[in-house]
Amino acid sequence: MNVSQIIFSPTGGTEKVADIITKEWGMPVNRIDLSDAKTDYSAISLEKEDIAVIAVPSYGGRVPALAVQRISKIHGNQTRCIIVCVYGNRAYEDTLIELKDVAEKSGFKVIAAIAAIAEHSIMHQYAEGRPDSEDRSELQHFAEKILEKISGNSTEISTLQIPGNHPYKKAGGAGLVPKAGNKCTGCGLCAKRCPAQAIGKENLKTTDSKKCISCMRCVVHCPQSARKVNGAMVSMAALALKKTCSIRKENELYI
Repeated sequence: MNVSQIIFSPTGGTEKVADIITKEWGMPVNRIDLSDAKTDYSAISLEKEDIAVIAVPSYGGRVPALAVQRISKIHGNQTRCIIVCVYGNRAYEDTLIELKDVAEKSGFKVIAAIAAIAEHSIMHQYAEGRPDSEDRSELQHFAEKILEKISGNSTEISTLQIPGNHPYKKAGGAGLVPKAGNKCTGCGLCAKRCPAQAIGKENLKTTDSKKCISCMRCVVHCPQSARKVNGAMVSMAALALKKTCSIRKENELYI
């Protein structure tokens, strides 16, 4: 039995949650990075005896479109999987139900689901420091329950009642597009790691706003901290979300 993480985690928050879960199982983990634009996902095929954790962030209450496209190419072959959506303490809305639909369409058998909190990727004051020790303990305990369910070898998997709507809410476009400032040295790391290939190698300071998904990977990975989003727009967005995001939300667990 092999364990695979199938993860879209541009800034690392989703990866932290997935790691907490799989480390509790004490087995080697194969990581499939959905943010890698060069991977041939159609060549990836899992086995029925395997376990997969499919984890994505919530972007405006939906699964990132790039993640949907790439998961859809993977051959699930009835692999048992745990779906995880991670959000910055606002709301995950239709993300989890959409991820379930996408995973099942690709041939995975969804046996558990998690909506977890992690630090907001743009407005870091919201859910700052999460997942924290309380989150970690809760997720570790749930990971044990999942392993117990898998080890029970039950042929009947109960239908999970997951919140969400059909049809899904309308997906939003890129809200904040990072730009490079004077600190940019032209190293090209942003273009190399951009999941959407929105940064041209010929002109690293230019971002294609039609391709950019506001994932903030280029901001996090820039060694010179040269890439930033408009500070005034971030402040306005943070003010609009203050009431919603300031109250601590808890992880939601389904099995």
